[in-house]
Amino acid sequence: MSPHKHRIADYLRPKTLAMLLLGFSSGLPFFLVGNTFGYWLRDEHTSLTAIGFLSWVGIAYSLKFLWAPLMDRVDLPLFKRLGHRRGWMMFSQIVVGLALCAMGGTGTKAGLGRLGAFALVVAFASSTQDIVVDAWRIESADDGEEQGLLASAYQFSYRMALLATDSVILIVAATVGWRMSYGIYGACMAVGMITTWFAKEPERADAVLDEKEREAPLWTPRGFFDAVVGPFIAFFRAHGWLALVMLAAISLYRLPDFIMGPMSNPYYHDIGLSKETVGAVRGSIGLIATFAGIAAGGFCSLKLGFMRALVIGGIVQAAAIAAYATLAFAGTSIPLFALVMVGDNFGISFAGVALVAYMSSLTNLGYTATQYALLSSTYAWLGKILKGFSGAAVESLSTRHGLIHAYGIFFIACGLTGVPAVLLFAALGYWHRRKQPAPAAA
Repeated sequence: MSPHKHRIADYLRPKTLAMLLLGFSSGLPFFLVGNTFGYWLRDEHTSLTAIGFLSWVGIAYSLKFLWAPLMDRVDLPLFKRLGHRRGWMMFSQIVVGLALCAMGGTGTKAGLGRLGAFALVVAFASSTQDIVVDAWRIESADDGEEQGLLASAYQFSYRMALLATDSVILIVAATVGWRMSYGIYGACMAVGMITTWFAKEPERADAVLDEKEREAPLWTPRGFFDAVVGPFIAFFRAHGWLALVMLAAISLYRLPDFIMGPMSNPYYHDIGLSKETVGAVRGSIGLIATFAGIAAGGFCSLKLGFMRALVIGGIVQAAAIAAYATLAFAGTSIPLFALVMVGDNFGISFAGVALVAYMSSLTNLGYTATQYALLSSTYAWLGKILKGFSGAAVESLSTRHGLIHAYGIFFIACGLTGVPAVLLFAALGYWHRRKQPAPAAA
C-alpha cells in the first residue's frame, strides 16, 4: 500500500469491512439521544430549557473512562465464546437496540422522565460500545499504516450513521412519525450485532491482557490497581507534565460543536425550515461536504502532522459554527442554509478526523480501552456539561433580543469557545518542535 493514500481494494478487506460496519453501529445512537432527540422534543413543543437539560444524558459518553477498565480486564460470562472485545460489543449493541425501541414505544406522551430514562440507557450502552469498538480498532491494526486505514474507515461509516440519524431520519419522521422512526433505527442495530458475530477477535492485545491476568488477576489488589490506575500512570509517565496541557487542549477542542448541538435542530424548526428541507440538504450537499472534510482532515494529519491539522481544524470548525448566525441576521434562504451546512459538515468532519488520529496515537497496547476512553471522555466531558445550559442561554437572550436574534448571538459565542483549544494546540506544536533534535550539520 502507498503510505500516502489507500486504494479502494484496501477498504474491501474483511477487517476493514468489519470496521466500516462497526463504525456505523457506533455512530447510530449518538444523535438519537442528542441533536435529533432535541428536534423530536421541539416538534412536541418542549421548551428549549428542558431540551438543553435533557441533553445531559450524553454526559454518559464523558464518563466512560470510569468503567473502561472493566472492558480491558473482565470477560462477560454469557458472551465469553465471542471473545473479550466482541462479547462486550454484542452486549452493548443489544441493549442499545432494545432501549431505542423502548424510546419509540414510550414517546413524549408518557412524560419526559420516562423517555429521558430510556435515552440515558441508550447513552450508557452506546458509550460502552464505543469503548470496545475503539479498542478493537486500535488493537486489530498490524501497523501504523493500517491504523490510519481503520481510523479512516471508522470515521467514514460513523459519519454515515450520523447522516442517517441527523438527516434521513427527518424524512422518515415526516412520513411515519418520530416514535416509529426510533423503532426502525433501534432495529438497525442488528447491523452491528451481525458484524460483531463474524468479526475476528484481536490477538495481539489478548496476549498482553492474558499476561497481565497471569501476573496479577483482577481480583487481587495489584491486579485491580493495574487495571484501574495503571493506564493513567502509564499515560502521564509517557508524556510528563505536557499530559495536562494535552488533556486540557483535547477537552476544549470540540466545545463549539458540543455547546451548539442541542440548539441546532430547534433552530431550524423555529426559523421555519421543514424537516424534509433540512434532511434533503444534509443528505445531498451536506454529505459531500462531510466526505470532503474527512478526506482533508486525514490528508492534513498525514502531510502536516497532528498539531498543524488540529489547529487548522479548530479554526475551520469555530468559524463554521459561528456562521450559523447569518441565518438569524441575514434572513433564512435555502441557498444560504445550504452554504452554512456545507461549512459546518466540512469543519466538524475535518476536526473530528484530526482529533481521532491524534488521540489514537497516544494509547499503549494493553491499556487501549481505558486510555482511549480517558482521551475521548476528556474531549467530551466539558462540552457535555455546558451544553445542558444552551437552551436556558437562548431563552434568556431572547427576552432582550427576540428568539431568532438570540440564536444568532448564541452561535457566535459558540464559535468563540473554540479559540482556547487552537492556542493550546499551537503551543503544544511549538513545544514538540523544540524537543526534536536539530538536524546534523552537513
